[in-house]
Amino acid sequence: MADIIITDDEITGALLRLSATLSDLTPIMQEIGEIMIDSTKQRFPQGIAPDGSRWAPKSQTTLNRYGARTSNRIDIRPLFGPSGALSSQIFYEAASDSIAWGSPMIYAATQQFGAAQGAFGRTKRNGPIPWGNIAARPFLGVSPEDQTNILDAIAEALTRSAAPG
Repeated sequence: MADIIITDDEITGALLRLSATLSDLTPIMQEIGEIMIDSTKQRFPQGIAPDGSRWAPKSQTTLNRYGARTSNRIDIRPLFGPSGALSSQIFYEAASDSIAWGSPMIYAATQQFGAAQGAFGRTKRNGPIPWGNIAARPFLGVSPEDQTNILDAIAEALTRSAAPG
């Protein structure tokens, strides 16, 4: 067996940059986080889940409750409440080997997974929490387009890491 030793400074530099990139993936995880935040927020006005399915409409019970609580025009779009907070409060956390994104809103998980009437107990007045069944409306996840965008970002990061300068 023959050994080949590379002494080319440009190749060695590219390999060192690639090695550094692969040991700390935080920058690419941040880039993926930005991709997912943008994609997630874009799905809200469309009312679609990452798999392309449409979100369940608001129930009549919910529309009635909103109507009783506010004199403002009621937004009938799913996941758009009076504050509009859920669609705007989407964040990510990137680490050297992972990325997580979601919403800190207390009701985000309920919207993502749904909940049965009374699943969270009862109010002081003995009313069910939530007041009715809440259909799952998945807003977090990776769509086929997201997957393509993530793979493209990874390929670009590898190309950049090997580039001189």
